[in-house]
Amino acid sequence: MTGRTRFKDFLDSLGQQTLPIIINLPSFKGLCLNGCNSGCEMLQALREQIQGQRSADVSPTRRSVDPIGLTVAVGIGYFLAARLSLFLLAKPDGVAVFWPAAGISSGILIAFGREVRWPVAIGTMAATIMANLTSDRTIWNAIASALCNAGEALFVAWLIERYFGVGFSLGRLRQVLGLLAAAIVATAASGVPATVAYRVLQSPDAPVFTTWQHWVASDAIGIITVAPSIIGFASAEREPPLWRELVEGAVALVLVAALMGIIVFLPPASWGIELPVELLFPVLLWLTARCRPFFAAVAVLVVSLVIVCSATFHLGLFNNVHLSTNEILGVQGDIVGVAIFAFVLAALFEERRQHETVVMQNEARLQKALAAGGVAAFDWDLKSDLLQNSESAAQILGIDPRKTVTSTSFLTRVHPDDRKVLKALVRSVSPSNPSYSAIFRYIRPDGREVWLEETSKAEFDAAGRVVSVEGLLLDITERKRAEERQRALMAELDHRVKNALARVAVVAMSTRQSSGTLDEFVRSLDGRIHSMATAHALLSQSRWHGVGLTSLVNTQLAPYATDANIRISGTDVTLTAAETQAMAMVLHELVTNAAKYGALSIPGGRVLVNWDRRPNGDATATLMLEWRELGGPPVAGELQSGYGTSLIRDLVPHELGGIVDLVFASDGLVCRIEIPLETV
Repeated sequence: MTGRTRFKDFLDSLGQQTLPIIINLPSFKGLCLNGCNSGCEMLQALREQIQGQRSADVSPTRRSVDPIGLTVAVGIGYFLAARLSLFLLAKPDGVAVFWPAAGISSGILIAFGREVRWPVAIGTMAATIMANLTSDRTIWNAIASALCNAGEALFVAWLIERYFGVGFSLGRLRQVLGLLAAAIVATAASGVPATVAYRVLQSPDAPVFTTWQHWVASDAIGIITVAPSIIGFASAEREPPLWRELVEGAVALVLVAALMGIIVFLPPASWGIELPVELLFPVLLWLTARCRPFFAAVAVLVVSLVIVCSATFHLGLFNNVHLSTNEILGVQGDIVGVAIFAFVLAALFEERRQHETVVMQNEARLQKALAAGGVAAFDWDLKSDLLQNSESAAQILGIDPRKTVTSTSFLTRVHPDDRKVLKALVRSVSPSNPSYSAIFRYIRPDGREVWLEETSKAEFDAAGRVVSVEGLLLDITERKRAEERQRALMAELDHRVKNALARVAVVAMSTRQSSGTLDEFVRSLDGRIHSMATAHALLSQSRWHGVGLTSLVNTQLAPYATDANIRISGTDVTLTAAETQAMAMVLHELVTNAAKYGALSIPGGRVLVNWDRRPNGDATATLMLEWRELGGPPVAGELQSGYGTSLIRDLVPHELGGIVDLVFASDGLVCRIEIPLETV
């Protein structure tokens, strides 16, 4: 079950439990005796209409508002609240002491926005006219009051939207104070035409200022006490409270209602009605500290209704209240005092909770960022010699976050070769040079060595002594390993380049000595360098991890190979980088000799290349390779040894540690090579 479902179930159960209690109150009994037996059903309809409207606002597929239904719901709720207020009239002008209906219209407009202003305005005016006509007011006075009430609600909602936007919240002190100010400004403005109309059309005996004052006080208190409940309800619909908060808030509200019942029926005493109401403050403090502002708004509404109903029907402490000016001010003061106390505290506590949530979220994001970046923050207190580390320190240093870490235990794990340097850097700080940085090795408890880069700053007391050190530890192990790999690669590259250049120089010198003309020298040198480049390309493709002998033979024979003149066979053998480079030069000389003088120099000639890998019984093996030419020009005898044959006979023993047998048979050249293979 989701939090939203639990919250709706809670509201339904709360309504089923509390509505019968409200009906049993004397005020509602009196109201029902005047022909309003369906009051509970009307309130329920209003609540359901508001819920439906809010659901439409927050749903992904926002449905249109039923203006007629909303107008009827607002009118019913406003009428019931207005009729209750008309039972409690101030003397001598007959203006209502408490006008909760103003809070209904204003609260709905603030909670649900300007799209409901016309249904709310029409429902407010219709309900005002009906309520006034059922009292002793004239039709013209009822119409004037209706216009003033509707304009007042629209003005309050406009002020709130103008200065606070559409996202009004009871969880911000600035907006709560803004609601109080907007209620005072709007009621003061609407009270002027309402007082004039009441003076002209009703002709009361009271002074004009008294009538205006009563209008402003009753409407402002109605807005302050009722509108927050509707606003809080809409907010709770958007973000349902947790189950724990629901239970605790419900218990607190029941306790508030029970205390109000006890307070109202206390025996009369000299303390009046102010002191008993103040007994609610501890409960309100608990409610505002533990729950969101919605529950505080409901508590204020409960307290206000109990006070007004008790004063209306002269119950308990209000038995002797005759609604004189001082007594009216006392009743209104109790309501305003409870409301301001609850709303201000609720906003302050909610702001603190929001601030704590933001701080915790920022702290969590910071810890994640530190962990992702391999950074640990620390604070070293020299007086206690304790290190306070961030959560990422456990990952980097391999320490238990639950254990206390001292600087001594930390330094014992610093590599001995770096420990003295680090201590010297810490001792070198001064007020004029408080910062230092160091790179050192750290031995984790699991034995793994990590490289750390520390950047720190010391804090000093008035005497110039170091009191604390704050800093960051950056795990640079991967960077150090990358630097080591880069240095190794640079050294290997330097070695290979030198070898390649030396080999090219030897090849160039030997080729020049064996070449008769410059053109012959250029062609021979170009072929040999191209062969070396081809072998280098194969090694680059395998990242110098080794080259398959099949690929090497195919690439060397590729310029002369056809489907008919070449046949290659052999087991899968992988040569090391050194073996690949040497074998490439040997194969190139064999191919070049076959193309110039041997089997590849005429159309019918063929070259057979086969090899086998023979284990030696231990961890090594021997490569047996045979190059055989068939169908070439007849060979009268062994030709004069040139650079190519000399290279084959010298390179195999010297660089490959093998044996070569080069035979110029009458039917074609045969070359047998045996070399020991290294593990690739």
